[in-house]
Amino acid sequence: MKIVRTIAELRAALAGSGSVGLVPTMGALHDGHVSLFRAARAENDVVVASLFVNPAQFGDDADLAAYPRDEDGDVRKAADAGVDVLFAPALEEIYPDGFQTWVEVEGVSRGLEGDARPGHFRAVATVCLKLFNIVRPERAYFGQKDAQQAAVVRRLVRDLDLPVQIRVLPTIRDDDGLAISSRNVRLSPAERAAAVALPRALGRGAEEHRAGGDAAAAARAALNGLSPDYVELLDLDGVLVLASAVRVGSTRLIDNVLLKGELS
Repeated sequence: MKIVRTIAELRAALAGSGSVGLVPTMGALHDGHVSLFRAARAENDVVVASLFVNPAQFGDDADLAAYPRDEDGDVRKAADAGVDVLFAPALEEIYPDGFQTWVEVEGVSRGLEGDARPGHFRAVATVCLKLFNIVRPERAYFGQKDAQQAAVVRRLVRDLDLPVQIRVLPTIRDDDGLAISSRNVRLSPAERAAAVALPRALGRGAEEHRAGGDAAAAARAALNGLSPDYVELLDLDGVLVLASAVRVGSTRLIDNVLLKGELS
């Protein structure tokens, strides 16, 4: 696996390389990322993973500072999963001095994470557009756990006629059902045990939806003491999602289940 730090190096590495699959990440790689790498490996000649902790996506400096970073471990995991090129740029490579162009995706950016984290999806859309322009992939891979983010990126691609296929893969979960997340490492053992109430509550909400009841109310009632930022239904361009964000100690976790339609 080749590690590159600059846009010029990346473009040189990809010259004449055939079909390219891109997996954008902020590092702290886990099995969810590995599932994306493997899907990209199966569908493309070359797999590129980006490793860039995007400060514009964080509304809280403390949250940015606490975000887990382990480049050596990320390099090993990416290489083992079949990544060909790891693009790990410095901040100034993505946001050079004087940077002032931002992309707003309206509609799907509103509500839930868009309301809870003002400016977050603007930063996601901007950095994804930059990566698509830099890498020029045939396909880009995202996880269903970040369903609203995936919908934002799909709308970005559709509205701007970008020549990239967005692939959304199922959420990878631990044996107890908790969605695997880079933030899980910040949970204490007691918090980790409490956090499993989130996927169980969403499963209860999905059951209630199938029975014709109020999915959000059922999920909210089943959170077993977890403090929710929201538990709501969200229509993502025709895909109905039951989504929740909860606080477990100082850690914020998100998860969702599909009630109608497919994001892939």
